[in-house]
Amino acid sequence: MKKKIVILGATGTVGSKISENLLTAGHQVTLIARNTDKLEKYRSMGAAVISGDVNDVDTLANAFRNADSAFLILPDNVTAANTRAYQRQVTGNMIEAIERSGIRYIVNMSSVGSHMHEGNGMMAGTAEQEVRLNQLKNVNVLHLRSAYFMENILRTIGVVKKMGINDTAADGDIAIPMVATKDVAAVAASHLSNLDFTGKSVHAVMGPRDYTLRELTAIAGNTIGKPDLAYVQFPADQAKQAFLSNGFSDDFADNLIGMATAIKAGLMNYQKRDTSTTTPTTAEEFARDVYAPVFHK
Repeated sequence: MKKKIVILGATGTVGSKISENLLTAGHQVTLIARNTDKLEKYRSMGAAVISGDVNDVDTLANAFRNADSAFLILPDNVTAANTRAYQRQVTGNMIEAIERSGIRYIVNMSSVGSHMHEGNGMMAGTAEQEVRLNQLKNVNVLHLRSAYFMENILRTIGVVKKMGINDTAADGDIAIPMVATKDVAAVAASHLSNLDFTGKSVHAVMGPRDYTLRELTAIAGNTIGKPDLAYVQFPADQAKQAFLSNGFSDDFADNLIGMATAIKAGLMNYQKRDTSTTTPTTAEEFARDVYAPVFHK
């Protein structure tokens, strides 16, 4: 049976893939985004497109009102003076819209590491959001605790081209679960359309196995003809200065650094790997099908 489904963050890496999966399957999909120009592809596939954002509670409530399910995600605000306060406000908006609308099924984008409320940077906000959504009455909420996105390595392509190295502020030798966003989207789309969850629950999405950032770098390097591509851990203070020079607020930069240090602290390795949390796309497949084409574009 086809469902009526609302997607927040449809212009994002995961939301766009969820939208395409659901539209291809014939569901009635409503997309909410501030910049609707990026959604013309999905409009042509039959999506209803609404201009709005997470601060417009009326728009959210109206969209949720007749929907079977909705996908939530906390959008970043790189200029927020207080990242946690911003995240709390957005979560509050979502909760108000859910309560006003009467919607009964929510798939919430969370992250591995969100079992902790401190020491994990940005993920402390998603942890708090999980707890607050769990207080909703008569609403089924499933939290997708996604692993580290393989797509994160796309952000440093400029560094690879300019300096011949890949670098972030995270330890390169700690193995953590990594996942391709297309696999996260497939899991989310399945839950949104099948409504196969009750109460409040967590579904971790962890990729095929754990990788270190040094290993991921080497795999990516092999696909672009740079088998000796090295991973270099960028000092946290230098990384912060780079974030600040790109217009990020001091607090947002600190939250990004906090996520990087959480890798070494082991906070990314809490979730249990089993058949329900393991997804198929390997880093080698991702590097061949996604990284190399983007690098050479």
